[in-house]
Amino acid sequence: METIQMEKVKKLVPELRFKEFDEEWKEILLINVAEFRKGKGISKSDIFDDGNLECIRYGELYTTYNELIVKVVSKTNLPLKGLELSEYNDVIIPASGETQLDIATASCVLKSGVALSGDLNIIRSSLNGIFLSFYLNNKKKLEIAKLAQGSSVVHLYSSQLKRLKLNIPSLPEQHKIASFLSSVDEKIQQFTRKKELLEQYKKGLMQQLFSGKLRFKDENGKDYPDWEKKRLGDVALIAMGQSPDSKSYNTDSKGMLLIQGNADIKDRITIPRQWTSEPTKTCEIGDLILTVRAPVGSIAKSLHNACIGRGVCSITNNKSSFQEYLYQFFLSYESKWIGLEQGSTFTAVSGSDIKGLKLNLPSLQEQHKIANFLSNIDSKIESTAQQINQTQTFKKGLLQKMFV
Repeated sequence: METIQMEKVKKLVPELRFKEFDEEWKEILLINVAEFRKGKGISKSDIFDDGNLECIRYGELYTTYNELIVKVVSKTNLPLKGLELSEYNDVIIPASGETQLDIATASCVLKSGVALSGDLNIIRSSLNGIFLSFYLNNKKKLEIAKLAQGSSVVHLYSSQLKRLKLNIPSLPEQHKIASFLSSVDEKIQQFTRKKELLEQYKKGLMQQLFSGKLRFKDENGKDYPDWEKKRLGDVALIAMGQSPDSKSYNTDSKGMLLIQGNADIKDRITIPRQWTSEPTKTCEIGDLILTVRAPVGSIAKSLHNACIGRGVCSITNNKSSFQEYLYQFFLSYESKWIGLEQGSTFTAVSGSDIKGLKLNLPSLQEQHKIANFLSNIDSKIESTAQQINQTQTFKKGLLQKMFV
């Protein structure tokens, strides 16, 4: 790859391209290189796990697929007659959606014979479909969005897509770009799958470790003491949050940062959005923050000395417990809080519910071993997440520079 130096007379070439190509790209109308079709039928009730025909519904373009569709996730038992089947290299775009920007979503179907549902525009062209899907999804996304019509539900018609002006390289360059971007996508998928497997592995380990089915040995290979049944209030200090007067809230850094609820937590750490000049209950850096309403049971670590509102409580270990062990325990317990939720409009748990929570507590030494073991897996998950983000950023940069 190399950067193109722009001449005084601007040529129709991308900022970044493969060195074996130097011809200008050509401006064309999509209608001159493609034919247009529309998907047919297939409702949600027509989808079956054991269906005999692969199918794609328009909503899956928003939730499941990206620019490439290699593996089809849905199946139906509908008869072939009356359905619209894909051809390899077809590019599909939703014909309806909730927002203009959402509807500008293109995917290339890399399988023939897949049933394509209603509300799908099908573009069948002589262009490389992978190249075209990346191009439409990125360089032309805003332009396609502007074509969509409607308010509560927006629509996109083939008659509008036909008039799109495209800047297109030779077919060999299309193939090269498509192959390169596909390999970047494949790398993202590999990292994503690795992260999912690590998360599944950790989930299974937590079930075994916190149930006592899987135990560690001490440095001499001997068993640690039996676990003891404890109340959370006996092994940790719990402070229920109390919201300050809303008139004291500000974004001018006056007073103390405020952790009010789930909105002030992201990726298991606190991210306060505002301050209060009249702090009530407080937490310190390193305290655990547990949400106690809407939703209940989400756990995080505080990065701040802050005021805590009524949507959370803070948890600090005492001499019989290890803070990281408590954190990992609460991660494993998150799905069980629903049994303690109270109320109808806003679910919540009380301070007595939290203090009375029963847990089997290992010796302090075994707590350290369990916590450190699980924390090491967390580090691997976080490292993989960073690889995903870095590769996605790399891809975004490429997409900005590889098209005209």
